[in-house]
Amino acid sequence: MREPPRPQSSTIRTPSLASRAREDLDYIRRTMERAGERAARFTALPGWGGLLMGVVALGASWAAARTTDPRDWVLTWLGAAVLASLVGATDMTRKVYEARASLLRGPALRFCTSLIAPFAVGALLSIVLYRHGMYGELPGLWLLSYGAGTIAAGAFSVRAVRYMGLAFMLLGVFALFAPSTWGDACMAIGFGGFHILFGLWITRHHDG
Repeated sequence: MREPPRPQSSTIRTPSLASRAREDLDYIRRTMERAGERAARFTALPGWGGLLMGVVALGASWAAARTTDPRDWVLTWLGAAVLASLVGATDMTRKVYEARASLLRGPALRFCTSLIAPFAVGALLSIVLYRHGMYGELPGLWLLSYGAGTIAAGAFSVRAVRYMGLAFMLLGVFALFAPSTWGDACMAIGFGGFHILFGLWITRHHDG
């Protein structure tokens, strides 16, 4: 009598418990790493504040272009810088407070302290150029210093911050070699236009 055919063994293998556990652990690890990366970034950037900073810069460029004394020109831009800094800092502090975070620790502190060295160098060189009457080089220096500080701070923030810093530096290089009469226009494009564009981007992607 012929034996009935034996059923062929299935070629489909179910994953073992150990392999499934490893996959679950890898997924959890990747999720925690991504969460840690997001937590390590400073995202309380001035959105509407950045837009207002750009508006202040556009007004300053219009007023500075109509001055006749170089000292008045410098004072106009310095006043605008102080006002814009207060606007940006106020908006940033508001967002940090709403997120129940602090500017005195973590990525926020690293973001802010990264700005200090490039800005300090720019301020000291500005005094030297002012003392030697080299007013035409100031726009390029200011744009470069601001861009360098923004790139440094961008290491602790979203990638767009570094892109904005790079744009400032490229514009600063152009301003250094362009005719001095183009200084106010370069400042308007950088401190005005770039801040407005970046501020609009922040309001859309990072809650204003």
